[in-house]
Amino acid sequence: MTISVPQLEEARRAHADGDSALALRGPLFADVAGDVGVSFEFFPPKNDAMDAQLWDAIRTLEPLGPRFVSVTYGAGGTTRERTHATVARVQRETGLAAAAHLTCVEATRAEIDQVAEEYWAAGVRHIVALRGDPPQKGARYATHPGGYENAADLVAGLKRLHPFEVSVAAYPECHPDSEHAAADLDNLKRKLDAGATRAITQFFHEPETFFRYRDQVAAAGIDAAIVPGIMPVTNFASVQRMSAMCGTAVPAWMARLFDGLEDMPAARQLVAATLAAELCRKLYAGGVKDFHFYTLNRAELAFAICHILGVRAKPAAEKVAA
Repeated sequence: MTISVPQLEEARRAHADGDSALALRGPLFADVAGDVGVSFEFFPPKNDAMDAQLWDAIRTLEPLGPRFVSVTYGAGGTTRERTHATVARVQRETGLAAAAHLTCVEATRAEIDQVAEEYWAAGVRHIVALRGDPPQKGARYATHPGGYENAADLVAGLKRLHPFEVSVAAYPECHPDSEHAAADLDNLKRKLDAGATRAITQFFHEPETFFRYRDQVAAAGIDAAIVPGIMPVTNFASVQRMSAMCGTAVPAWMARLFDGLEDMPAARQLVAATLAAELCRKLYAGGVKDFHFYTLNRAELAFAICHILGVRAKPAAEKVAA
């Protein structure tokens, strides 16, 4: 079941029966069924200390039985080797399904195809296919000579190599390089038509942002799964910078909530958990049953939010069966 923005407004006014009204009237987190799928995103570590933090996060979240865990690829392909090493280790040493990010940047088709072949040989069956960002900040994207032109081209190339499961990116507030929202939706459709299974959204800060986008996607005739990307806001200044770079609106009320907490990390953590849990609960009330968490290689917030949504650690036998 999915609920449109007008239906949510009607639920607010009428206090109708049902899950939407429950989320709007409270208790907000009472008896959530746990009937959701989750996935987690990590980035490859730069040193031994970061490696230890990453693997602590992976081991903490593994019992929740995520559908997959993904590992990012640095701007300009700068973490290619570290991404591959991390993905291969996840595939080799855990019971998790690993997904590798792969971009079009700074590589020929042959070079990208070789990386994809190495993933396939390592048992990796899921790729997150992205156009990628230019190596130089602020530079305009240009196709690498002999490279894949864009994410749709990359998806098609991957599907020619092997029957990979492919996820792509979606942008509820429009990709900064897109001319307008309609062009952005056309690009999403091209990626899905090329063979992608699902789209994972850029992070956003208010549930209505996702619901509006979901309505627009449906109106465009796209029926693939659109999975919301959730980023708990632990460092407001950092999220402000990231939001500005990717065109994500930061509501004024959020700035006020974090004001004065710059030197209080524990308090920031509590506020971040509250906001992210409320966002997920409202998305759930609107029919969302899959969530992708941008963990920033920290497990605590993602684990807490999953717990609030009713997701519990699975016995080892059940994880292997999944």
